[in-house]
Amino acid sequence: MDYSAANTQLWNGILQLAILCAMLLLAQVLRRKLPFIRRTLMPTAVLAGFLTLALRYIGVLPIQRELMEIITYHALGLGFVALALRVPEPLSDEDKQNLTGLKSGALIASCYVSQAIVGLIISLGLAFTFMPGLFKASGLLLPMGYGQGPGQANNIGSTYQALGFAGGQSYGLAIAACGFLVACLCGVVYLNYLQRKGRIQRGDGSDLSEIVPLSTFQQENELPIAESVDRFSINIALVLVVYGATYLLSLGLTKLAGDGGLGNTVSSLVWGFNFLIGALLAILTRNIIKGLRKANLMHRQYQNNYLLSRASGAAFDLMIISGIAAIDFNDLTGLWVPFVLTAVAGGLWTFFYLRWICRRIYPNYYYAGFFSMFGMMTGTISSGVLLLREVDSELKTPAANNLLVGSAFAILLGGPMLLLVGIAPNSTGATFACLGICVVYMAALLALMLKAHRRAKH
Repeated sequence: MDYSAANTQLWNGILQLAILCAMLLLAQVLRRKLPFIRRTLMPTAVLAGFLTLALRYIGVLPIQRELMEIITYHALGLGFVALALRVPEPLSDEDKQNLTGLKSGALIASCYVSQAIVGLIISLGLAFTFMPGLFKASGLLLPMGYGQGPGQANNIGSTYQALGFAGGQSYGLAIAACGFLVACLCGVVYLNYLQRKGRIQRGDGSDLSEIVPLSTFQQENELPIAESVDRFSINIALVLVVYGATYLLSLGLTKLAGDGGLGNTVSSLVWGFNFLIGALLAILTRNIIKGLRKANLMHRQYQNNYLLSRASGAAFDLMIISGIAAIDFNDLTGLWVPFVLTAVAGGLWTFFYLRWICRRIYPNYYYAGFFSMFGMMTGTISSGVLLLREVDSELKTPAANNLLVGSAFAILLGGPMLLLVGIAPNSTGATFACLGICVVYMAALLALMLKAHRRAKH
């Protein structure tokens, strides 16, 4: 075998990953050393993504878009598998009584659904007026980009592109990138406004040094450090085995669906939502391990929550960098009007909707609840935590926990939304039906949140 630079297949992938990692390190240095960048509260991975995109466009970095799309796709699935394998902390009695997880999950799902309504109104409105050739279901890329980030925007955008939406993949990724700007820039502007009005007292930001208890790194009866195999190796092996099983299950489902109209719809749903299948298999694996331990057939806890969290964090950082770097602005030719309208309307709606609903379901820590949710529902959970740190620097409120517990409930409550994303492109009637279903489901989620809130108060 040729191990020299002439073997591009041998070196290409590693070199592309090395470039992404170098950009991540550069972004971290810039964020630490340049106060004006730090004050934007832009996550390091997001800054690295924009730097990579800019340098790619001016011809400095030899970035390959196809490989960036592959990394984005798989990093999303691997990250969700790692998260789902973690052993969940039991809910406190207070959380159970206040229905915190249910309310937060319904809030996150309602953001997805309401963003879908806004996006569909814009795409359908333009398709029947000024832009008759516009892909009518393109508005559903708003919740995928803002609510779920570059990974899902890439997956669904590429699926829509295969169904006839020219430039759909870059369109979805561009909306996701715009979402990060909305989270950081708009969030900071509103923080400064509230501070000037004396309504909040900003903390010293996200650069706190914390003393972390030992239980964070190791739980009871885990593999000892002196074991013959590294604990991190075991956890990475679990993630990759579950992800491999995700591929086999997805392949089996598409084979059963067959070819044709229904088969193609099922195939696009299965491969587009491989992260969800992976998460479900990871939960099943976690419960099998738990059952084996209860039956005394297994005596060690092989998952380490700290290591799995770090693995998912690394996967999501790579997903963000590669997702932003993969944007091709040439693909947006002819799509700038719907893109600008969707991005602006989506940001405004998310801002004012969360201001209204968070005041009702998080009355005791309204600003902490608002900023954490606004950051997550336009960017990622890291954006939410960065904004939260500005109003709750020591994370004393339940807002940070709401992001985690609520996300678990949102997988269940947001399930119908994911199905609609796959059905909407089938026909104009299907797109209108999805819009109507979203309106009805939005009303149901609002009723659920407000009823749960009244029950918790009593």
